[in-house]
Amino acid sequence: MAEKSKLWYLENFNLFKGLNEKNMMELNKISSMKEISKDKHIYFASEPSKSIFFLKTGRVKIVKYSTDGKENILTLISPGEIFGEMAYLEEEQRTDYAVTIEPSLICAINKIDLAGFINTNPSLNLKLTKLIGLKLRSFSERIEDLVFKDANQRIISFILRLAEKSGKILGGQIFIKPFLKHQDIGEITACSRQTVNYLSRICATRILSALTVKS
Repeated sequence: MAEKSKLWYLENFNLFKGLNEKNMMELNKISSMKEISKDKHIYFASEPSKSIFFLKTGRVKIVKYSTDGKENILTLISPGEIFGEMAYLEEEQRTDYAVTIEPSLICAINKIDLAGFINTNPSLNLKLTKLIGLKLRSFSERIEDLVFKDANQRIISFILRLAEKSGKILGGQIFIKPFLKHQDIGEITACSRQTVNYLSRICATRILSALTVKS
């Protein structure tokens, strides 16, 4: 990938906006960009946590696998978000897997290099802390859904959050690019695929109404 293109992508990550040209050139040197095709692992559990990743385009899921090989989706990563950030918080080994849902363009920065860069740009530390805090809050909300809500409420809550995060308003309606299977939504909401299929139809009116109010 051309260096100019790589630098353009770095400049458009919210975390790095506002940095001067000298700092951006330094960031350019310590980062790498890679295009990864669909359904490919970016990292594996138990491997050393060496890098922090920034997603520019595409979709990524963070998953764990049960002893019988069943995949459990922990969270979804959208463009502009970071993942693998526990490496920055001194995690020694990965505890989950990162897998592309769509062809993705990913920026990787070694955690030692990033720590050194942030030391010379202290304002980034606050920005990164806030981003990590938002992700932790999202995990907390999901746990609350699993504990306190029934299947109907969990699916509605998930679709509402997905629409707020990734939806686009067109002609007075909110559209979400389809990138998840009913099985995926079931894993995220702790429902069976059949339940998701059934509830997604009967709840469509309620979801659309809620989105219209929020918009």
